[in-house]
Amino acid sequence: MKRLFVLCLALCLCLPAFSLADGDLYVKNIGAVPDDFIFGMDLSSVISLESGGTRFYDFDGNETDIFSLLKQNGITHIRARLWNEPYDSKGRPYGGGICDLDTLTQIGIRSTKAGLKLIVDFHYSDFWADPGKQMPPKAWAGMSAEEKAAATYGFTLSALTVLRENAIDVGMVQIGNETNGRLCGENDWPGICRLMAAGLKAVREVYPEALAALHFTNPENGAQLRYFAKQLDLYALDYDVFATSWYPFWHGSLDNLAAVLSDIADAYGKKVMVMETSYPYTALDSDFSGNTVSSNALDGYPFTPQGQANMIAELADTLINRTRSAIGLVYWEGAWITAGGADYEENLALWEKYGSGWATRFAGEYDPDDAGKYYGGSAVDNQAFFDPAGHPLPSLRVFRLLREGGAEAPLHADACENVYVSADINAEFRLPESVSAVMNDGSKKSIPVAWDTDDAGLEALRQKGAGTYEIHGTAQGMTVSCFLTLEYHNLLSNPGFEEGDAHWQFTDLGNTQQLYVEDKPSDSLSGSKHAHFWSAKTDSVRFTLEQDIEDLPEGKYVFGISIMGGDGGKTDIYAYVNVNGETVAKVPMKISYYNVWDTETTEAFFVPEGARVTVGVYVACQGSGNGAWGKLDDAFVNSAR
Repeated sequence: MKRLFVLCLALCLCLPAFSLADGDLYVKNIGAVPDDFIFGMDLSSVISLESGGTRFYDFDGNETDIFSLLKQNGITHIRARLWNEPYDSKGRPYGGGICDLDTLTQIGIRSTKAGLKLIVDFHYSDFWADPGKQMPPKAWAGMSAEEKAAATYGFTLSALTVLRENAIDVGMVQIGNETNGRLCGENDWPGICRLMAAGLKAVREVYPEALAALHFTNPENGAQLRYFAKQLDLYALDYDVFATSWYPFWHGSLDNLAAVLSDIADAYGKKVMVMETSYPYTALDSDFSGNTVSSNALDGYPFTPQGQANMIAELADTLINRTRSAIGLVYWEGAWITAGGADYEENLALWEKYGSGWATRFAGEYDPDDAGKYYGGSAVDNQAFFDPAGHPLPSLRVFRLLREGGAEAPLHADACENVYVSADINAEFRLPESVSAVMNDGSKKSIPVAWDTDDAGLEALRQKGAGTYEIHGTAQGMTVSCFLTLEYHNLLSNPGFEEGDAHWQFTDLGNTQQLYVEDKPSDSLSGSKHAHFWSAKTDSVRFTLEQDIEDLPEGKYVFGISIMGGDGGKTDIYAYVNVNGETVAKVPMKISYYNVWDTETTEAFFVPEGARVTVGVYVACQGSGNGAWGKLDDAFVNSAR
């Protein structure tokens, strides 16, 4: 009987070889979506992109106004960030969309014209503010918390007044961005809340009809978010919406999100929402600047337009049907595609001139430790709702279709999971006849696969030796990879003595003084433990170390083990194999110096069906003076051909 090893692990998702047709987009029916439920889109970078030549198109391929297109596809609000002075001392832009007041005003005017409300995202910084950095604007450097509060009130009042004068329909204003215990250089709650109160006061004065929001992140740490909400209550802040970011690849489960936000809504009588979220439609990069997320698609959400739509539908379902007082979600930078260059250098020129990448080199003056080192393009172009040329993906329709009760589509495979096979290099093995596919409704199904490699090809890989090889195949028009790892499977139990002497038997034949498993990494071939022997008396080291192997299938095998040691004098050391009590294989071994390991392998031996097999090593040393000593480690029994 030959042994068969096949281990398949569903870890990575391969992209389908076909494009999803618009009519094939599946959207689950999540029930009635409230008329006032917010489906928002952050478009902070869009003006910079368009200034550099980027254009957007409708589903018929016609150039179009992106704001109108979003409105037609169910978006209700446009979110845009505002930085105080995102320029260096020479007036060169920091990038990230050049989110100054002029840019915000342009976005607001176009949003209002398209029938969309604006969400204003005050960072109170000259560049990115998030949990890792909350730097005050250059003009506010050295100010006390009281002085910054006054500046916060004045800046907020002035900016909102400009928007009001331009008749911009502001639906919400958030005071601070992902303010997890820090804001504008303040890192204690009295200082943070003083600034927040000042900004909220300006909101109430200029846009009393707008919702006032405070924005945090890391909902996977529910205790932390609940603590933040408690601090806001203790300082009696006048706000309406407790918002959090929720990115599925970082921020925990939807169940946890619903529980945390519901608790905060119940405890403090606030509305809650997800202010930022996104998901890739592809693992590929399109602008020659690395992506934030490019691998490890979440289970059930392949990196496809359908997977992207399914994630949004599940989040909306969670907020509408399982989260109390939830009012909406905002997709972050859903149009931040490539700046349009044919190579990195061409794109870099666009990023630097129009600020359409996440940071320019000029931002190093303000943020030397981050932007000053890692400036570049969009890190989320693979999470947009548009392809690199500005054409909308089918997934953009998800917002409208959710309101319309979902969309049925013929069940088909959306992506197939790559296969990981581990096989004994000397045993019979085969590739799986099917792979697991994620269907367009999020379910999973096994589908047949045809591999490009036949038996002769597999044999050629075997001849190359141990290693991991990628084999391609096709499953319902999709390319799938099998990562085949050929290795020597060790059939011994506890081969490296990491479990002590479990499965091993020492038999002292000559009054050996020390004979045990030792925990000493520096003396081990691998791991931390090994079999140790030592004796000071002449000719006293003599023992065997054996393991019985049960139920070894009929076949050919080899046995090996490693030894090192010294002061042995005349030695008689060998590894051996007994089958049904008869020695069928034997190989001599030697000890010489500390950490000089001798690894020996027996010739191949045959094991009949049902045979009793014992492998072991015999050690006899005549050393004297310092005593004979040694270490045994990393035994193995492998199949042989």
